[in-house]
Amino acid sequence: MTLLCADIGNSHTFLGLLDGDEVTAHWRVNTDERRTADEWSVLIRGLLADRLDDVDGIAVCATVPAVLHEWREMLDRHFGEVTAIVVEPGVKTGISVLMDNPREVGSDRIVNSLAAATLHGGGPAIVVDFGTATTFDVVNAKGQYVGGAISPGIEISLEALGRRGAQLRKVELARPRSVIAKNTVEALQSGMVFGVAAQVEGLVARMIAELGVPTEDVTVISTGHLAALLVDDCACFTVHSPWLTLQGLRLVFERNS
Repeated sequence: MTLLCADIGNSHTFLGLLDGDEVTAHWRVNTDERRTADEWSVLIRGLLADRLDDVDGIAVCATVPAVLHEWREMLDRHFGEVTAIVVEPGVKTGISVLMDNPREVGSDRIVNSLAAATLHGGGPAIVVDFGTATTFDVVNAKGQYVGGAISPGIEISLEALGRRGAQLRKVELARPRSVIAKNTVEALQSGMVFGVAAQVEGLVARMIAELGVPTEDVTVISTGHLAALLVDDCACFTVHSPWLTLQGLRLVFERNS
């Protein structure tokens, strides 16, 4: 089966073609709330090209309600013959959500936790997703989602500094030569890259302590399009899984189709 998976985030939408558990093609496009259902259809058909006829199913998770509305319309009007699953309350995920209000947890976070629990040992596990926000999601030893944390993403933090700092400016998001920078550009880069790396290590350590389990028993997974920038500078990671969300969408589709 060939499955089209879509992870609709605040800044970017990630699309992937999965043949079984293998990601055979992937794309990243802007999440534009002004884009209509018809425009999404044209975009997707253009990306898939001659592979469009191979698609047997579509799985979607979204954090932007306005875009999800257009996707629902697009799926109904342009892909009505294809089985489609949208991850939302009422859809079987196979993972218990132990939160005060399970409905307010982002569907992408649930999908990530499902993939972590299913594909990486069942738990305990912590998923760190580097996107518009940096999210931390925790799965306990029973494979249940027990909560997490949210912090500002690397890009928006750097953008805010460039906007609000009188003598600062926008710089390339890249790893600098050293932690102790010799110029303003690298000082900003050091604060972002190494500062976020230290934040991640600190939060993960606190979460593991709160779980009350040995550190070596916890699988710590990095994902998201900015993860590659930081994964080598975070000693806490045991697995780097760039397609974790897409794999989780595949699991949800299989449970519901």
